[in-house]
Amino acid sequence: MGSSKRYIILLIICSGLLFSCVKTNVFEKSTTIPGYNWNENFAVKGSFEIKDTTSAYNSYIVLRHTDAYRYSNIWLNFGLQAPGDSMHYSKINMELGTDAGGWMGSGMDDIWELRQLIVLPFKKPGVYNYSISQIMRDNPLTGVMSAGLRVEKRQQ
Repeated sequence: MGSSKRYIILLIICSGLLFSCVKTNVFEKSTTIPGYNWNENFAVKGSFEIKDTTSAYNSYIVLRHTDAYRYSNIWLNFGLQAPGDSMHYSKINMELGTDAGGWMGSGMDDIWELRQLIVLPFKKPGVYNYSISQIMRDNPLTGVMSAGLRVEKRQQ
């Protein structure tokens, strides 16, 4: 084996070891919408833990839909429950596309995924619960594949 091949193999092994030791500080969970027909009574739910309340976080609602989705936006009822508190809800209008620019986010074939930044207050350490439901006029709302939440520690 030549020295250049050994060098490349050693570089690949070292890179793998380096990246396998990095802690990501990210929570992400998406829930598949049954039959891609989002009933108004079906809530996407989950929980995550915040230990460090002194750090800043980026939080995103993550939505995946098909080209068959009929609207350029979606209205969501987003609930967040801090440790020892009750669930607090807010309505979120998530823009998915425009007539001039088409679908926003990243797409492959007829599937599109979009992340919308939202501000979530993490004032107490502990387990936070969330709930996401659709509040559009259509019931069920067709063409939505999955919905979820991503919370990541902001890089300094």
